[in-house]
Amino acid sequence: MPDLESFGKLLLFGGALIGAAGLVLILFGKLGIGRLPGDIFIQRENITFYLPLATMIIISIILTLILNFIRR
Repeated sequence: MPDLESFGKLLLFGGALIGAAGLVLILFGKLGIGRLPGDIFIQRENITFYLPLATMIIISIILTLILNFIRR
């Protein structure tokens, strides 16, 4: 029989992680991140293409710095 207590803790942790990610996305939206000058946005009649290149690079740098700080 699986341990329901540990599974419940795992679900709570996963929910907290999703909630934190949602808060970060809201904060990024208010700061204007997601519409940076390096982001590629093409809109034609029947198609819209959006590649947040500069945003992905900035988020990658920030996460790398945070994770390196935590590891040390």
